[in-house]
Amino acid sequence: GPNIGLINSMALYARLNEYGFLETPYRKIIDGRVSDQIDYLSAIEESHYVIAQANAALDEEGRFVDDLVACREAGETMLTAPSNVHYMDVAPSQIVSVAASLIPFLEHDDANRALMGANMQRQAVPCLRPEKPLVGTGIERTVAVDSGTTVQALRGGLVDHVDAERVVIRVNDDENVAGEVGVDIYNLIKYTRSNQNTNINQRPIVKRGDRVAKGDVLADGASTDLGELALGQNMLIAFMPWNGYNFEDSILISEKVVADDRYTSVHIEELTVVARDTKLGPEEITRDISNL
Repeated sequence: GPNIGLINSMALYARLNEYGFLETPYRKIIDGRVSDQIDYLSAIEESHYVIAQANAALDEEGRFVDDLVACREAGETMLTAPSNVHYMDVAPSQIVSVAASLIPFLEHDDANRALMGANMQRQAVPCLRPEKPLVGTGIERTVAVDSGTTVQALRGGLVDHVDAERVVIRVNDDENVAGEVGVDIYNLIKYTRSNQNTNINQRPIVKRGDRVAKGDVLADGASTDLGELALGQNMLIAFMPWNGYNFEDSILISEKVVADDRYTSVHIEELTVVARDTKLGPEEITRDISNL
């Protein structure tokens, strides 16, 4: 598997149970009604039940509209009466990983291309000016916040001071603990090397006087724009032949893309240099070229 580039990722909503098995949530169906009760089932337990799809049509009371519902039982797909259904999926994206769930119109994608797209997202380096996608799937904010590169407000309040290096928030009275100052200071990470030698830089996205609630994004990190994941750029594309220069997989790129630094990224590398004491005196570390 891994030798040819295949890796396994956990699906959305999945978790490990106490025995180390993967389990995933389902909505329980009680007396023909889809309830809000969530049961986690492992693959073994799931095979004993009839499970409806997440996008099955329901009425206001949570009952199935259609006479026959598309379900699966023991891995087989079938149509059955609503009275036979035990559980219902939580969301259509429950079957895919985080990377695949970020691909818009995944259902119209060729499987090989979707796999390549999901794989290449992991290889993206942060752009100099991140730009959130115009077309997304709605999970970009969750991914960006959970990645830990953004700064979130621990308590709600009023933004008192903002500069490139820190955000100061005066905490709401109801959230403040008695005897505390009531001020939260968030120091931002500036131009730091990551383990992948890319640049980590946090930029504040709030202004002085803004009201923030607990959990709001205060500063963007690497590859995020306004608290959303932003791995690439929104480009204007022409789909046309151009003197054979874009034959098959080739593309033509405007010089403006380079001039505007659209796909430029900063990489920081840490190197160790030895300075010795020689017979002629100690060596000097300098950026000048010797004997010039």
